[in-house]
Amino acid sequence: MRVFIMFDLPVETRAQVRTYTRFRKKLIEDGFLMMQYSIYIRSCANKDAADMVVNNVKKYIPKDGHVRAMVITEKQFEKMMILVGEEDKNIALLGDNRTLEL
Repeated sequence: MRVFIMFDLPVETRAQVRTYTRFRKKLIEDGFLMMQYSIYIRSCANKDAADMVVNNVKKYIPKDGHVRAMVITEKQFEKMMILVGEEDKNIALLGDNRTLEL
């Protein structure tokens, strides 16, 4: 299973930027990888583990902004298409469909 966390958080004040930064760092501490800006992803062994991960994220979501969670299977994840206008030399595709900014 894959857990996606997608979020839009306000970053207009210093306090909001700190909240955004804390949330993002907590996702990384919990094993999430950045897939795109404000989209983080984590692999889980099964549906129960994915549900536990989502419930854990619920404990530290910021009060402002929007956070969404989506759980999909590996099969669904493998069917994802990456659409780009021009080749981006700063993105490397890894063997298990993860991306890495260079």
